Amino acid sequence: MKVTVVGAGNVGATCAQIVAEKNIVQEVVLLDIKEGISEGKSLDLWQTAPINYYDTRLVGSTNDYSKTANSDVVVITSGIPRKPGMSRDDLISINAGIVKNVTENIIKHSPKAIIIIVSNPLDVMTYAAFKTAKLPKNQVMGMAGILDTARYRAFLAEALDVSPRDIQALLMGGHGDTMVPLPRYTTVGGIPVTELIDEEKLNAIVERTKSGGGELVNLMGTSAWYAPGSAAAQMVEAIVMNQKRVFPCCVKLDGEYGLNDMFVGAPVVLGKNGIERIIEVALNDDEKQLLHASANSVKGIMDVLDGMNIL
Repeated sequence: MKVTVVGAGNVGATCAQIVAEKNIVQEVVLLDIKEGISEGKSLDLWQTAPINYYDTRLVGSTNDYSKTANSDVVVITSGIPRKPGMSRDDLISINAGIVKNVTENIIKHSPKAIIIIVSNPLDVMTYAAFKTAKLPKNQVMGMAGILDTARYRAFLAEALDVSPRDIQALLMGGHGDTMVPLPRYTTVGGIPVTELIDEEKLNAIVERTKSGGGELVNLMGTSAWYAPGSAAAQMVEAIVMNQKRVFPCCVKLDGEYGLNDMFVGAPVVLGKNGIERIIEVALNDDEKQLLHASANSVKGIMDVLDGMNIL
């Protein structure tokens, strides 16, 4: 098995490191447009193999997509962060162009690859990759729900003073302020979370989760990378090991939850075919309203991208 990670920045390098250390594939290719960065990081990571006891070979490439040929899974982290004075439309235009170019090159050399998008704005970049790749929808997905749910679970574990391993949760919708954490589907060791924490504290955790990325940017002056890289690596593992894990991922909905031709987070089963199936859970009226509001927000950005005639 072969995995390619496009973008050797903090998120991409973290993802490559974790996938390599899991020892689940023969080769990880790290590709970037900056001369020497991917080669240097791949060499540095390979030199940890004798220390961390793994056999995964790491290959670095500066914009040479031939080295990615026959990849089974490709993680795309490429793109630029929003800079001061840059409008949302500017960011969408630039990153959509980057994702389109990367996807075209990946498909040229790995036409059957399963593609995981990490680039922001995530839901719309997943849409961009899907339109460009022209692959079945089960082969193109976005990483957001795992990251957002991890933040939600981490905050709950801290508040309840329990192990995060015992917390299961579901989060849906777009990646950002309109995401929809679902306390009704959140449990701690099988116990509904609502029995363990009062409503006010739970609502505060939900709100903190929604702004989780912004909190880290304010602290560090840059976006997070350990948790996003780990989340993408967990998706890779579920696919290459055919684990049939249930995760919330950004997927194309065609009628599920009353949404059509929409890219938002929903629970799926991840296995060797990518998205094996989309799970439809029962939502109450309030939850449906929040999900559709989130989807409408994403649709607005999709419409902006469509109007740019980039794809």
